[in-house]
Amino acid sequence: MTYNDVGVVGGGIMGSGIAEVTARAGCDVVVLEVSAAAAEAAETRVRASLDRAVTSGRLPAAEQSAALGRLRWTTEESDLAHCELVIEAAPEDEALKLDLFRRLDRVVRPDAVLASNTSSIPLVKMAAATGRPAQVVGVHFFNPVPPLVEVVESLLTSEQTLTAVTAFAERQLGKQTIRSKDRAGFVVNALLIPYLLAAIRMLESGFASAADIDQGMVKGCAHPMGPLALADLIGLDTTAAVAQSMYAEFKEPLFAPPPLLMRMCEAGLLGRKAGRGFFAYA
Repeated sequence: MTYNDVGVVGGGIMGSGIAEVTARAGCDVVVLEVSAAAAEAAETRVRASLDRAVTSGRLPAAEQSAALGRLRWTTEESDLAHCELVIEAAPEDEALKLDLFRRLDRVVRPDAVLASNTSSIPLVKMAAATGRPAQVVGVHFFNPVPPLVEVVESLLTSEQTLTAVTAFAERQLGKQTIRSKDRAGFVVNALLIPYLLAAIRMLESGFASAADIDQGMVKGCAHPMGPLALADLIGLDTTAAVAQSMYAEFKEPLFAPPPLLMRMCEAGLLGRKAGRGFFAYA
């Protein structure tokens, strides 16, 4: 099965990336945002990304025009009614996501699949908020959007849904997929978050500087990016939210966000998107 009409809910950094890669793969994409200003910002974000791809020679100009022609921006949930697959990329707020899935369930066609890009909220809760729990699945992309997608099954997701969404990610989007059960953090974050938190604790204790911690992992372990720079790229608020969700589920001390991380979030020092986190950005 292929999906030709795709909806993306949320046009932030993740939602814009998902919308772009889906449109470039040949799908017609409707991006839902909460306001006209947010929709305009999302469109600007995608256009800028496509412009960079053309300038760098990674994307022919004709393909840029074709991708933009497949994208539509809206503030009306009813514009998603025809979609075969809707991917939710709203902020990591459980109450917001549950309400959103209830509303989407009433709006989209009965055979449509509802997918969430959540990185930490239990998928089964979103499934149970709908009348189609077998058609609710996790499709966890990453920021920035690399070649991997985690396909997450709740206790209620059908094998038919898993197979169809896996095929969409692999054959239509050209991604590699891995399967995960519905546990906080899934596969990648369950391994990554403790590593990032350990680096933050090391900095917090005064054991080493931020630059030396990152240099140690880049030069000593051949990582492409140090843990603190990676946390800045992900967003310190997102890092903290995932850590809190994992700690709430497993009660494992290594998952508890360090005080330094929480204070930086409270101060608005969220990383690259804020211009400052563990490092400063122009």
